[in-house]
Amino acid sequence: MSGTPTAAARRRRETGAGANRWVVLVVLCVSLLLVAVDATVLHVAVPAVTEDIKPGAMELLWIVDVYPLVCASLLILFGTLGDRVGRRRILLLGYALFGVASGLAAFAETPQVLIAARALLGVGGAMIMPATLSILRQVFPDRRERALAIGVWSAVAAVGAAVGPLLGGFLLEHFWWGSVFLINIPLMLVSLPVGRLLLPESTGERDGPWDVVGALTAAVGLFGVVLGVKRLGGGHPPFDPGTALALLGGGGLLIAFVRRQRRRAQPLVDLRMFARPAFSTSVGCIVLAMLALVGLELIAAQYLQLVLGLSPLQTGLRLLPLTIAAMAAGLAGSHLLHRFGPRRMVSLGFCLTALAVVLLTAMGRHDNAGLLLAGFVLLGFGLETTLFGAYESMLSEAPPSAAGGAAAIGETSYQLGAGIGIALLGSVMNAAYAPGLSSVPGVPASASNSAGHSLGEAYEVADRLGGPSGEALRHAARDSFVHGLHVTLLVSAALLVLGAVMALRLPRAMECGAPAAGSADVPGPREATKAPVRAESIR
Repeated sequence: MSGTPTAAARRRRETGAGANRWVVLVVLCVSLLLVAVDATVLHVAVPAVTEDIKPGAMELLWIVDVYPLVCASLLILFGTLGDRVGRRRILLLGYALFGVASGLAAFAETPQVLIAARALLGVGGAMIMPATLSILRQVFPDRRERALAIGVWSAVAAVGAAVGPLLGGFLLEHFWWGSVFLINIPLMLVSLPVGRLLLPESTGERDGPWDVVGALTAAVGLFGVVLGVKRLGGGHPPFDPGTALALLGGGGLLIAFVRRQRRRAQPLVDLRMFARPAFSTSVGCIVLAMLALVGLELIAAQYLQLVLGLSPLQTGLRLLPLTIAAMAAGLAGSHLLHRFGPRRMVSLGFCLTALAVVLLTAMGRHDNAGLLLAGFVLLGFGLETTLFGAYESMLSEAPPSAAGGAAAIGETSYQLGAGIGIALLGSVMNAAYAPGLSSVPGVPASASNSAGHSLGEAYEVADRLGGPSGEALRHAARDSFVHGLHVTLLVSAALLVLGAVMALRLPRAMECGAPAAGSADVPGPREATKAPVRAESIR
């Protein structure tokens, strides 16, 4: 009897009872906004960075890529460490590191310093991202309220991705390129004390030692896989030695990680969560949705600028409806989930996105603003509906004690899907684009081969040729790009239909007012030998 008040007090602390959970949500969303903005804010500053500190081609590539690469690699490490030592503690340490790294990046005078600072930003981002979702899981134990909170969280993520380039462009017009990093520092100085004061601390099960070897194995394995996928997306062939080594080495380490977790009595990540159809299906849906979104956004930006001739600002404004529609879907997600249930919501989201992609195949060499507006609105709403339903189902299926690990798995799936999307759809695009330039009348074979690398390079070759040959090459390259775009869109639509079919494994309806299924149905590691794992979904 004497232990009951202590247990009750612990439950109150871990679920956020007594705290203003909606204020907590605001703090978490500010954290997410900073990380999301920083992932894209540098893109518009690349020319200024190149002019100032003069990085080499490989150094410039690492300046851009090291942040998402390090962040994706460390999500599982810090997500599971938060379950062990405290999610708020990891989040606050992430704030501090993010602020310090931002200062280093802002005043970097050499490419090497900027690369190191961006890597530290990736470490800070990996500490912040899973912590926001896992704390949200604890603070909102009621599933209906949690669905609303996830909707706000996902809408903020959509805003951050869109605001990054716009904010970066504004700052570059008035200040030097380091200002895109410097803005993080005052926000972090405010977030640290506010987070310490308002955010509740929570942990998972602390039985047994933390698996340091397993955490490092997962981190290095993910680093290799993400690096290999990025190299594929950058045009390196699969049999390129560096690409093959990264993919095979990273994949081998991840296999070793899975085997190690299955043998341990207290695993770093409870892989039995994947035995739940709702959890494993949600992770697969996140990968497919991100695969479609990032690849399509990249190709759409090239189409708008290189085929239609829009400026970067005009391109950003044309893509803005996609972000606004995604925000609307996130804010309406709780209502949609309650009305339709996870299965129909995610499946319909995939179908709506596939419809948008098929509609966009009507894009041609000439501008059709109405078509693009309709397609981007449907695309943004459909994809965010899919991601919302998948994230909510994944978090609700995970036991509260493993919230950090589950959030890390979701964020890792998000990052991997984005990388695979660029690699896969970029490869499809190149395969469909290059053959159209193999034999352009009046154009030398060497010039055609160079033009087959990309549309931007084709325009450069056409400018050098000049005259009728250059104009013929320019027209042929534009037509080939539009053809490649149509093929890529159809491949993407097929993948989205596959996602809609996959989503049929999700539960029909959400269950509100009760503990999450994972908390009752998944036994702790010590209980695994005593009770079978129940893999039913919420019905």
